[in-house]
Amino acid sequence: MSLRFYYSPLSCSLATHIVLEHTGADYEAHRLNLRENDQNTPDYLAINPKGRVPALVTDRGILTETPALLLYLAQTYPDAKLAPLDDPFALAQMQSINSWFCSTVHVHHAHASRGRRWSDDLEAQQSMKAKVAQNMTDCAELIEREILRGPWVMGEQFTVADPYLFTMTSWMKGDGVDMTRFPRLSDHSKRMLDIPAVKKIAPLHGI
Repeated sequence: MSLRFYYSPLSCSLATHIVLEHTGADYEAHRLNLRENDQNTPDYLAINPKGRVPALVTDRGILTETPALLLYLAQTYPDAKLAPLDDPFALAQMQSINSWFCSTVHVHHAHASRGRRWSDDLEAQQSMKAKVAQNMTDCAELIEREILRGPWVMGEQFTVADPYLFTMTSWMKGDGVDMTRFPRLSDHSKRMLDIPAVKKIAPLHGI
């Protein structure tokens, strides 16, 4: 059985899509249009009741949430060497970074257009939106100074954290971040665009 992958352009599903392509996995990609509410159709809710992307249908069941999908692929395709699988501490460090991308950076970004998830008050939604540029800039500063250890997130080894960072960075300019302040982060994105899997997948996500 080939994997079935559900994604939407400009979403966090970009990271998993890149990794699927990079590993050479046998998969089928299914595009959802979030603006058309595809994520809330009965057919898709039967796959992911959360109504979010990404989702990955495997022969053992369905997986959701980007950090989980990235780790699953790194472990399923160990020859791709996309995680420090033989070093529990380094693997936990990578997972802590991916968890922060998911729990903090992504949430800051979502406040720009999805404030209704947190409040029905229109003024509160606008207040959240007004804070996005500063919050995302603060994240960029931390990544530039502390998280990006070398040419890749974990240093010399390219891992699943790099497509995830590439996804976060792809949102930053639109969120009001002055990327000229972050040369290492900008260089990482340029380096990512040289990877064959990224060249193939990024245009499908509007990049």
